[in-house]
Amino acid sequence: MTLAATHGVLADAFGPRNGAALRIKQVILVMLGIAVLAIAAKVKVPMWPVPITMGTFGVLAIGAAYGARLGLVTILGYLLVGALGFDVFAGSTAEKFGLTYMMGGTGGYLVGYVLATIALGALAARGWDRSAGKMALAMLLGNVLIYVPGLLWLGQLYGWDQPILQWGLTPFVVGDAIKLCMAALLLPALWKLVGNART
Repeated sequence: MTLAATHGVLADAFGPRNGAALRIKQVILVMLGIAVLAIAAKVKVPMWPVPITMGTFGVLAIGAAYGARLGLVTILGYLLVGALGFDVFAGSTAEKFGLTYMMGGTGGYLVGYVLATIALGALAARGWDRSAGKMALAMLLGNVLIYVPGLLWLGQLYGWDQPILQWGLTPFVVGDAIKLCMAALLLPALWKLVGNART
């Protein structure tokens, strides 16, 4: 399947589309996206068996809304801010932050954030974010791209004799299913708001 852009993404649907004004808009969107990711990472909604954190929702939604290139710049900017020691990750604290935190158990998931952002952006450019069904599939793929490197890293870090799936996958399935449904409804609804019907 080719992922060449045939549709615009949400970030293309408003504001300037060329020249210096476009660059200014992109810089603002990147800074806004980094702030949204940092805030979303700290949001915890009570849920069984573990609270839902909104970090992955923010990553996947920004990937879809920004497209692959701008989304990639945004997620890399977010990771850079975290690497510099700012408390922007779900589990980072004043005592555990920066590269030390990033190289711990969360490291593989952060790599997955980058992969998922690119994939969601590419699929959104193909119009997948304008259909609830396709957006749900895109979110499912994005979650897979986050979990695979995350689980591989946990296994490598702690050993494959440990309960890796119980640590890094099964407690989060319910929350991820809810976030998947939210994104599947949100992105197409935003397209309707900007009046850009699917072609």
